[in-house]
Amino acid sequence: MIDDAELKAYSKNWHKPAVAKDLARYDQTDPDTKVEELFQPRGAQIEALCALENSRAEGASRGLVHAATGIGKTYLAAFDSAKYERVLFVAHREEILKQAAVSFKNVRHSDDYGFFDGKQKDIGKSVIFASVATLGRSEYLTEEYFAPDYFTYLVIDEFHHAVTDQYQRIVNYFKPQFMLGLTATPERMDGKSIYEICDYNVPYEITLKEAINKGALVPFHYYGIYDETDYSTLKLVKGRYDEKDLNDKYISNVKRYDLIYKYYKKYRSKRALGFCSSRMHAEEMAKEFCKRGVKSVAVYSNADGEFSEERNRAIEQLKNQEIKVIFSVDMFNEGVDIASLDMVMFLRPTESPTVFLQQLGRGLRISKGKEYVNVLDFIGNYEKAGRAPFLLNGGACIGERTAYDYSEIEYPDDCIVDFDMRLIDLFREMDKKSLSIQERIKQEYYRVKELLDGKVPTRMELFTNMDDNIYEYCMKHSKENPFKRYMDFLYEIHELSAEELQVYSGIGREFLQLIETTDMQKVYKMPILYGFYNEGDVRLAVTDAEVVESWKKFFDRGTNWKDFPKVTSYEEYRKITDKQHLSKAKSMPIKFLKASGKGFFIDKDGYALGIRDELADVIKVDAFKQQMKDIIEYRTMEYYRRRYIEN
Repeated sequence: MIDDAELKAYSKNWHKPAVAKDLARYDQTDPDTKVEELFQPRGAQIEALCALENSRAEGASRGLVHAATGIGKTYLAAFDSAKYERVLFVAHREEILKQAAVSFKNVRHSDDYGFFDGKQKDIGKSVIFASVATLGRSEYLTEEYFAPDYFTYLVIDEFHHAVTDQYQRIVNYFKPQFMLGLTATPERMDGKSIYEICDYNVPYEITLKEAINKGALVPFHYYGIYDETDYSTLKLVKGRYDEKDLNDKYISNVKRYDLIYKYYKKYRSKRALGFCSSRMHAEEMAKEFCKRGVKSVAVYSNADGEFSEERNRAIEQLKNQEIKVIFSVDMFNEGVDIASLDMVMFLRPTESPTVFLQQLGRGLRISKGKEYVNVLDFIGNYEKAGRAPFLLNGGACIGERTAYDYSEIEYPDDCIVDFDMRLIDLFREMDKKSLSIQERIKQEYYRVKELLDGKVPTRMELFTNMDDNIYEYCMKHSKENPFKRYMDFLYEIHELSAEELQVYSGIGREFLQLIETTDMQKVYKMPILYGFYNEGDVRLAVTDAEVVESWKKFFDRGTNWKDFPKVTSYEEYRKITDKQHLSKAKSMPIKFLKASGKGFFIDKDGYALGIRDELADVIKVDAFKQQMKDIIEYRTMEYYRRRYIEN
């Protein structure tokens, strides 16, 4: 039988036939022929629209679409929101907002739209394109500008930024019928668990690998080039190298200039983009290439250097082949398309997987006569060197594998990945020197603490910001996993506050440890624990009515109902009575909590479930309440993360 699941599996594994690619080479259409474009969904967009509609039918009010750069996510948002009366589109760059306005106008055929940014503050329009830096300020998130329910549909573009405070203020203020997050970045790659903001509801995703296999993006020919620049003396600050330190390594480094130029010439290019570490670095690269007869410019914000050029002007020059290379600083990571690019050069350490994939994505767009893009990555002994092979596979988690295993990886169709043999030796050498996993976990903890400006991270904050490799290791190795014994972990590194030490030294610690480690094949215990937590006014016992209230509040949210046993549709779930809800709660989680260790959960007359009276004092302590809330939130989120991966 061919059902939705079968069709989905077929679509995921479909590859564009080689003959179709061959025929495309002989397409003789004159590139200057004017063809009227029809704005209709195509390819992956059609699948995504169908998946989003199904998700809303299942009760979802938030969803995340993860699609590789080049799939047309902005048009997807325009198509999906077309039937909604008022739409808010939020992004962090002005050019993304301008491009989005064009896309929405083409789909909605309406001039009823405006902008909300540093220059103008339009209100009362059907579609508003808002800068996060402006709208995210508390003075604008008021009834005077927009009521919380003014917009019926909210789009957050480049959703991997949504963990920042400004985005969070916007997401928490508005109450749309549906919120759509868009990202090209796979889950947790930078440790930013954006999926929790969308309740781990991912109606549709198409990875980089799938997009290339389907012919939606061109293949890459990736060359890992050995760069003997020594980074070993440089220190990472909040996960990044200092700009000045990198300038000291790069500026006037003639040997490095020669190396970059040599490989640029070797792999030939009509239109190239080089990613640099600083304005000075971009200026120097443009100067050096011009000196060698390759017309180049530097592009960065507030450009005022000898070789700098305004971005849009530089793009036109590159398209018209008036110049050969743009050397850029953070101006082309997102939202800017030059489809005809045939080369991208990584000229600085790319600490972030997100940024690596964004920069790679600049070169993967399909363009007339373009068969592939050359990627030149100049790699030295910097932190996290050697991740590229795994990212090129579409962002698959590295786990405990090392970069010199790259030959075993299955890359997308027609792609090439080639490393200088000296790099393989370098990766092996760096591997030997790497810290023990316990030290890496501690180091990662302190990095996250630094990111939080010295605040001790909660479990949720550590989960949200932790490097994906280390987090995955923790999940697979119970003994070293700090999330299974977080107060112990903080105690060992002297990070507990005085009030937390008080909780840690008494019975409160035992109870918290129980809920931290209680078996959770399913999520059913969490709504019961939320009932006890009671928004911070912790209870010693819960009544039948309080269990039902907490239970329904939990399963009514988004698509949480899908975890409800033996329920096959949202309509079926809505028909369940309070009596049936209570029966499920008592026959499963309440029964198992009573059977769990140390007899903390007990029968109490007149109540559905109670906890031991010895906890009466500690449940009033703020540190206990905070720990309890953090455990329940983290365990719920980790369950949904696990469910998402397994599906």
